[in-house]
Amino acid sequence: MYFTHTADIWRDFPHLQAGCLFLRGIHTNVDASATINELQQKALQTLASNEMSEIPQIKAWRGAYSSMGLKPTQYRCAAESLLRRLKKDGSFPSFHPLVDLCNALSMAYATPIAVIDADKFTTGITVGYAEGDEQYLDFGDAVEAPEQGEVIFEDEAEHAHSRRWCFRQSKASVITPSTENALIVCESQHEHGLQDMQQLHGHLTSLLTEYWGAPESSVLLSPEDSVFEFASS
Repeated sequence: MYFTHTADIWRDFPHLQAGCLFLRGIHTNVDASATINELQQKALQTLASNEMSEIPQIKAWRGAYSSMGLKPTQYRCAAESLLRRLKKDGSFPSFHPLVDLCNALSMAYATPIAVIDADKFTTGITVGYAEGDEQYLDFGDAVEAPEQGEVIFEDEAEHAHSRRWCFRQSKASVITPSTENALIVCESQHEHGLQDMQQLHGHLTSLLTEYWGAPESSVLLSPEDSVFEFASS
């Protein structure tokens, strides 16, 4: 199994930083509420002292969306969507311990974190530009075709596991109570973001180890080392 970005993506988004982890043996018998609350409070403090548009990570993702020809106020990266909901409601509903933890960490670092059921995609995932004939399953069970040139997470069966990069995940590979193995991907776009990604990647690794055991494999990707390989079974 693998996760990678195409050379075109690295070329067109030169500040891209990405960290990947593969976690085996997921279960729901975890209480991470104290950690999640702590991370949410950190995010709320950031929101209290900064306009959303001035948070470097969010500002950079808005720029990336603009460069893709998308209105950044219509299509927001996952981290911004989470932060906006947190700012409005002051808390966040629970979905699954792993998703809740990654959402909280995403908000605390203002960085999108994708959590994908590793047993629900074929062979590997490539982040690249859509041809327009891929299939995406939305949460109403409707099948959509991404627009040509749209950035998607695509597997070798031509299923799009996300649309508009990190705007919305496919229902086909979301984490559920029966999920056993997960691919977790963190991505940032802001300039000089390597140190921030290293910190986030290390923090995520530490929390996963605390609650589920050490990730079986992990890596920080780069244009020179752009493929994360892992064994899902």
